[in-house]
Amino acid sequence: MGKNKLQKFADMEQFENVFQLSPNAVRSGSEFELKGKWYTYFNNSNPIVLELGCGKGEYTVELAKRFPNKNFIGIDIKGARMWTGAKQALEGNLSNVAFLRTSIELLDSFFNENEVDEVWITFPDPQMKKVNKRLTSTRMMNLYQKFIKEGGIIHLKTDSNFMFTYTRLMVEKNGYQTECQTDNLYNSPLLNDILSIKTHYEKQWIERGINIKYIAFFMQKKDTFVEVDDDIEYDSYRSYNRSKRSLKESSNDIID
Repeated sequence: MGKNKLQKFADMEQFENVFQLSPNAVRSGSEFELKGKWYTYFNNSNPIVLELGCGKGEYTVELAKRFPNKNFIGIDIKGARMWTGAKQALEGNLSNVAFLRTSIELLDSFFNENEVDEVWITFPDPQMKKVNKRLTSTRMMNLYQKFIKEGGIIHLKTDSNFMFTYTRLMVEKNGYQTECQTDNLYNSPLLNDILSIKTHYEKQWIERGINIKYIAFFMQKKDTFVEVDDDIEYDSYRSYNRSKRSLKESSNDIID
C-alpha cells in the first residue's frame, strides 16, 4: 500500500465527519451507535439523503452545498477515495455532510426503518455477470426498503447502457412508479443544476462521447420481487480503473 494511501487512512481516523465499521465487525454483531439516531450527529431531524458507492463524494458534497436543509451521507468501502469528499466537506464547514465507510450490502445495520428519505446511485459498476451485486437488483431493493421511506426517491446516473436497461426493466417488472428517465441526459430537458453535477468518472465518460443515462423512481415496499431475466447486451467498452465489465470478476469482491 502506497504512503499516500496510508496517510489518507490515518487522516480518516481523525476526520470527525467519517464513520468506519468493518464488515467483519458488523457481521459479528457490533452495534453502530448512530443507527436510528443520525439526528444526534446532525443536530436536526432534516431529511437524510445517501450517495451509494460515493467514490470521491462529489455528489454528496455538491448536494449538501445546494440543500442546507437536508443531511447527506456518502457511503463507500474504499476509504482512499472517500478522503477527498470528507476533506472538502470539513474545509467547507459543511455541517450537513457525513461519510460512512462500509459495504453497501450491510446498510440495514446502520439505518433504521424509514430513516432515509432519498438515495443517489452514481456511476456504479454494472456487475454484468453478477445480478445480486448490481446496486439496483431486486436483492438490493429488498435491502433498501428496510430503511428508505415509502415514496422515497431513488436516483441512478450511469454511463452503462446495460445498467440503465436492467434498472428500467426492474422498475417496470416490479411496478415502481417512475418520476423520469432519459438515455441521453445532456441532450434532455431533464438536465438541471443538480443533474449537471459531474463525478470523476462521469467526466471521463463524457470525454469519450458516451451518453449519460438517468432514471428516478419511488420506493414502494413489497413482499415479493420479480427479477429481470431478459437478455441485455453487455457494454462493449472498458471502464477506467476497473476490470473489463464482461469478464468474470474476482469472487472476493465487496459491493462498493
